[in-house]
Amino acid sequence: MNYNGLLINLPTGIKWFVGSFVLVLSIGFYTGLLFVSNATSTSSSGLVENYLGNEENDDAEIMKFKKGDREMLTIIHTHVLSMSFIFFLLGGLVWIAKLPHKLKMFLTIEPLISVLLTFGGIYLMWSGWLWMKYVVMFSGFLMTLTFSVSAILVVYQLFLKPSTVIK
Repeated sequence: MNYNGLLINLPTGIKWFVGSFVLVLSIGFYTGLLFVSNATSTSSSGLVENYLGNEENDDAEIMKFKKGDREMLTIIHTHVLSMSFIFFLLGGLVWIAKLPHKLKMFLTIEPLISVLLTFGGIYLMWSGWLWMKYVVMFSGFLMTLTFSVSAILVVYQLFLKPSTVIK
């Protein structure tokens, strides 16, 4: 069975349900990004400081301490599980959208790789591999980009009428 374009052909009520879900999911996702921005100042040094602390800086406005083993494992565990579900659900919607196969592959596989690189990179950075901060920042950017593009494409296709789709 060909699922390409199924999203466009859904009944109106299901389109509203899917659109509402993507909206709420996006609010949650971008709220998380606001938290990251607040905690790290969206800089590589802020990222390192957030996990490794800043107790050597006597002039720090807010004193931060290196996160402990249990705290790091909790952060990694909860984020990898929850982000996997987020991208699995959004990816399922991408797969029933009318899009080129290669674009679907990228939008659904890349964010899962980025989840591993981002949170694995955070763990390795915390373990002392400070250069991983660049991997974390790049993979986090790609993860956000693929989430945004996927969410926009899904919502856009919910507004299309089946007769407007070019075959």
